[in-house]
Amino acid sequence: MKLLVTGGAGFIGSAVVRLAIARGHAVVNLDALTYAACLANVASVADHPNYAFEQADIRDRAALDRIFAAHKPDAVMHLAAESHVDRSIDGPGDFIETNITGTYQMLEAARSYWVGQGKPERFRFHHISTDEVFGSLGTEGQFTETTAYDPRSPYSASKAASDHLVRAWGETYGLPVVLTNCSNNYGPYHFPEKLIPVVILNALAGKEIPVYGKGENVRDWLYVEDHADALLTVLEKGTLGRSYNIGGENEVQNIDLVRMICRILEEKRPKNSPYEDQISFVTDRPGHDLRYAIDPTRMREELGWRPSVTLEEGLERTVQWYLDNQDWWRALQTREGVGARLGVKA
Repeated sequence: MKLLVTGGAGFIGSAVVRLAIARGHAVVNLDALTYAACLANVASVADHPNYAFEQADIRDRAALDRIFAAHKPDAVMHLAAESHVDRSIDGPGDFIETNITGTYQMLEAARSYWVGQGKPERFRFHHISTDEVFGSLGTEGQFTETTAYDPRSPYSASKAASDHLVRAWGETYGLPVVLTNCSNNYGPYHFPEKLIPVVILNALAGKEIPVYGKGENVRDWLYVEDHADALLTVLEKGTLGRSYNIGGENEVQNIDLVRMICRILEEKRPKNSPYEDQISFVTDRPGHDLRYAIDPTRMREELGWRPSVTLEEGLERTVQWYLDNQDWWRALQTREGVGARLGVKA
C-alpha cells in the first residue's frame, strides 16, 4: 500500500513510518516540522526508494490537495496533532487549530480525493487518537470502545472533537474511516518534554526528577513500536467505521515508574548516590486525571493483536537508547519550552 502518514516526523508517527517501510509499504510523510518534530527520527529511511517527505501544515487545504493529487495514496494514517497536556493548559489555541481544524481539513481533502478517484474500496482514513478522551477512572474499571467521552484538558477535548469529526464524516459522507485510541506511549525518539525522557535526562544531569502531586496517577504504558504494529494491523484488518482501543497492558503508578527507571540507571550508569534521591514531588498539574486503563479485548479477539513488550523490557530498551543517542536528545533540549515546567498558568 501507499500510505500518507501525517505527523510522520513525530514520536509515534516516525515509528509508524519506519515500520511501514520495513514491511514493504510506500510512505509519504506529511509533517509541518513544528517544535516536537525531528527529521532525524526518520533518517534511517530517508533515502529509501519507497519514502517521500512533504513539509506542509494539515490546516493548509491547498497543500493537502496538491499532496493527494501528486502521490495518490491508498490510505491515510492521521497522527499529526498537538499532544502535550501541559502545553495545552498554557496555550489551548494551537490545540484547537491543529487537532480540530487540521483534522477537518484532512477529512475534506481525503474525501475530495476519494470521490475523485471513484471511491476505491481499498481506501482508508485511519484516525489515531488517545485514551484521554474518555476522562479519568477511579481505582477500578477500564476504558472500552463504548465508554462515554469525558475529556478533562484542552488537549483531550480537542482530540475528542477530532474523533467526533471523523465518525461524522464516515456516517454522513460514507468516507471509509477507522479510529484507534491508545494508552501512553514510550520508547526511542520520545520528545524530551514527556515524563519518561524527563526522568532519564534529569537523572543523568543530576537535576531534580519532578513528580506531580504524590505520584499516585496511574497510566497504562504502551511501547511505541508495539503501537506502530497495532496501527498497521488496524489499517489492514480493522472493520470500517469501528474504533479500537490499543493498550500496553502495563498499568503502573507514576512514582513506581520513576523508581523503575532509576533502578535501571543504577545498573547501566552507576554513580555515587542513588538516582532516587533526586526525586522531587511538585505541585500537581491542574485537572490531572487519576487513572487511565485500556480494555484490549476488541484488539485481541477481532484482530488477534496484543502487545509483545513488557514494561520492564521496554523501559530497559528505552533507557539504553537514550544513553546511546545523546546527540539526538541534546539537539532538542534548546527547543522552546523543553526543560521548563509548563502547564502552570491556570
